[in-house]
Amino acid sequence: MNVVIAGGHGQIALRLARLLSARGDAATGLIRNPDHAADLREAGAEPAVCDLERATLDEVTGLLRGADAVVFAAGAGPGSGAARKDTVDRAASVLLADAAERAGVRPFAQVSAMGAGQPPRAGTDEVWAAYIRAKGEAEDDLRARDGLDWVILRPGRLTDDPGTGRVTLAEPPIGRGEITRDDVAAVLAALLDARVSGRTLDLLNGDTPVPEAVASL
Repeated sequence: MNVVIAGGHGQIALRLARLLSARGDAATGLIRNPDHAADLREAGAEPAVCDLERATLDEVTGLLRGADAVVFAAGAGPGSGAARKDTVDRAASVLLADAAERAGVRPFAQVSAMGAGQPPRAGTDEVWAAYIRAKGEAEDDLRARDGLDWVILRPGRLTDDPGTGRVTLAEPPIGRGEITRDDVAAVLAALLDARVSGRTLDLLNGDTPVPEAVASL
């Protein structure tokens, strides 16, 4: 399998690249900063410099041609303002989905966030509200597409603890809690393998082994 990962230098993306590479699959990570290329190669991924806030549809489509699946794991990141939540967490996802359709790559996994699609709670910080709104609108864009076999994954609070291999994975809501980045990457790989599509899924650490949790879908 040949997987293109947007947000290729992100912590989940690098973990996913290591998993794919270790089992003999190919991963290409889209990165904005060329200085990050060495980190991707160390993880077993091929870097491709592409700023999704500035790239054209033709440019992104060219990078996706020949891929078997696309993963959107990009985000504006901590410290970014409300405007970049829209240009990265929403608009970059829309651009990548447009390119995937044009390139004929149907499997598309999107890393979203718990609470996406719901009105922000009263008193919510402006930037967080913009983030949740952007994620929700990116999800809505995917659901409206017939040309992609999309799956949306909403992790709980992310931790850097070692992966447990055991999760709770189901349609929302499943409550609040934590999930290791290792386990998010493992679930993404399993969802791609199983060609799960048309599902919006919450993810927390739990009691079910990842293969069983995905098979139950």
